[in-house]
Amino acid sequence: MIDIERLRSETPGCGPRAYLHNAGAALMPRPVIDAVKAHIDLEAQIGGYAAAARVADRIEGLYRSVAALLNAAPDEIALAESATVAWQRAFYSLPFGPGDRILTAEAEYGANYVAFLQVARRTGAVIDVIPSDADGALDVAALEAMIDDRVKLIAITWVPTNGGLVNPAAAVGRIAQAQGIPYLLDACQAVGQMPVDVEAIGCDMLTATGRKFLRGPRGTGFLYMRRALLDRTEPAMIDHAGAPWVTHDSYRLRDDARRFEPWESNIADRLGLAAAIDYARAIGLEAIADRCALLSDRLRAGLAAIPGVRLRDLGTHPCAIVSFTIDGVDADAAVRAADAAGITIGVSDPASTRLDAEARRLPTLIRASPHYYNEEAEIDRLVALCGGLAR
Repeated sequence: MIDIERLRSETPGCGPRAYLHNAGAALMPRPVIDAVKAHIDLEAQIGGYAAAARVADRIEGLYRSVAALLNAAPDEIALAESATVAWQRAFYSLPFGPGDRILTAEAEYGANYVAFLQVARRTGAVIDVIPSDADGALDVAALEAMIDDRVKLIAITWVPTNGGLVNPAAAVGRIAQAQGIPYLLDACQAVGQMPVDVEAIGCDMLTATGRKFLRGPRGTGFLYMRRALLDRTEPAMIDHAGAPWVTHDSYRLRDDARRFEPWESNIADRLGLAAAIDYARAIGLEAIADRCALLSDRLRAGLAAIPGVRLRDLGTHPCAIVSFTIDGVDADAAVRAADAAGITIGVSDPASTRLDAEARRLPTLIRASPHYYNEEAEIDRLVALCGGLAR
């Protein structure tokens, strides 16, 4: 069982303000904050290079921690400055030509989709969108029917940014593996709020951030690339860390996923990421998932009972991102009203998931995202606030 009182005492941001914006950037617990601050202090005392050398073993341990979090091997892990950077390094390393097909979902994230568009313009590749099923999730049967020898990549977002939908990532993996098609999974909103097992999912590449449900620092992320794909993949860009300069006219790629990393990095933030992963694993991802479900279910039930409030989440078992609108109330105005009442929530702009937003004619959505350290009373405060705004 999760000790909520202890975890809140270890989170300086917990207090009078109800923080329900974890899909944006979660509150860091004290061990994460301490890890970052301690290393900055060390750099101030002995310099960045010497400080990095002193914590080299801990940075090596971070690769093992990420691997354990994902059920991967440490040599399949590369660290990055964000989930988007990690995703770009994976995607832009893949070859495409005229007529090659990229399959994606209707709720794909904007940063990913514009990359598809750019590569399509450069190479003549084609973007094909997998239809959604009656519940709004990616239609697995439709995906299977779309497969042909021109499909060179399946790339989807597991949990979209604009609501609680959880796409059937493992079902997609079974199709991708059976057909030998590379599969890139954006797990930015999934990692940290639910268990993630790349072997069970069957993805070849997975990207995530530290700042969201993992409760790590901003400016951190990571890439998983399956060894079988890694062995035949060269990054679109390299430097002498990922590809040492071995003779006058040649370089040699590292034999692990760190070929995707540049030499320079923020050591303090990476130590914070390590602390965040270890913190989450000590609590247990199954327990975290159960607590997130309890809180988000409570929030949805409370909002659904308010006339004029419309839940906008898709899927049969939505996760801890709750999107909704209030009739006659602008989303930004609702966020400002919540802030004035000591509640932190956010919005989801249609441009972040344009295909889904246009298909459902969505306005800017109000987005609340509880996490395991939130109290039921904080959920009820938001419900009461929304009830007042809806009158």
